[in-house]
Amino acid sequence: MASNPQMELDPKYDHYDFPTTAPEQKSGHPGHTTKEQDAAVHQLRMLLEQAGYHERLDTLSMLRFLRARKFQVEMSKAMFIDCEKWRKEFGGGVDNLMQNFDYKEKPEMMPYYPQYYHKTDKEGRPVYIEEYGKVDLVAMRKITTDERMLQNLVVEYEKMVDPRLPACSRKAGQLLETCCTIMDFKGVGLWKAKEVYGYVQRATAISQNYYPERLGKLYITNAPWGFSGVFSVVKKFLDPVTVAKIHVLGSGFQQELLGQVPAENLPVEFGGKCQCPGGCAFSDDGPWHDEKWAKAPAWAKGGEKNTIPATESHTEEGNPTGVDGKTSEPRTQTQTEGQMVPAAQ
Repeated sequence: MASNPQMELDPKYDHYDFPTTAPEQKSGHPGHTTKEQDAAVHQLRMLLEQAGYHERLDTLSMLRFLRARKFQVEMSKAMFIDCEKWRKEFGGGVDNLMQNFDYKEKPEMMPYYPQYYHKTDKEGRPVYIEEYGKVDLVAMRKITTDERMLQNLVVEYEKMVDPRLPACSRKAGQLLETCCTIMDFKGVGLWKAKEVYGYVQRATAISQNYYPERLGKLYITNAPWGFSGVFSVVKKFLDPVTVAKIHVLGSGFQQELLGQVPAENLPVEFGGKCQCPGGCAFSDDGPWHDEKWAKAPAWAKGGEKNTIPATESHTEEGNPTGVDGKTSEPRTQTQTEGQMVPAAQ
């Protein structure tokens, strides 16, 4: 178990094999907590144990849920319980999904919705890229279903949590809990904005409600005309900490983006120098594949891998689904840090 002189670790739940001190001295972050915040961690864990929960009660997780609810213990408890309920129900159970899901249609889907992890930014965090201008839901539904799209999204979130972030933390020598996200809107005109927004809204519900405090920085590139004006209004309702993480850029985004991501790590289409063999979108290159930093994720330990294949009966199932597989609009939470922002891993 990793040691942390600045933070009391729980031997029952805290079995970390990577650094556990956050790089920046921000209140409520690992290694930089007050006695009152430490007490809130113990109280939240105790209440959850009394409610019958015994998984994912480690200190880092407790702190993330507490920060998402401004250290209001009861609100954090409600958020955690809601998340656990979703984990048991979504896709037959998220843990089961990690063992069984096989997104074989990914190569066919990529031209219609490029979404991928690619190396790291200057702070050592994973870089996650989505290209919304290429989204074609009609074409995508001829290949797979909305349900499997969301299942793939969740599987990638889980892989972000483990093994990507732990590997990046080991390499950086400090705790990294967030990602640097690039959302490219090149080619998203008014005619496509509604279609793209619908998907972003559904994906955002998963990010907000079930993976709190994972947004490090978000760069919105090639922002459509009028986007900045809309965001200037929306940000008034967002937590200032969240607003500070979001950068809305037009077509001349390269210089600012290169200030965050090394040129050798940024794909050429975004102004960088990287040209991975076979394409950056398919490489998944990063510390999580370097044997010096990578370790088998907890979800991969034990259990025989089965697959959930795509079949003809799984395609063209109509309108996009919500996070629970239904067509109803997803429920959102109170607007605090990590809330009510575009889906970002």
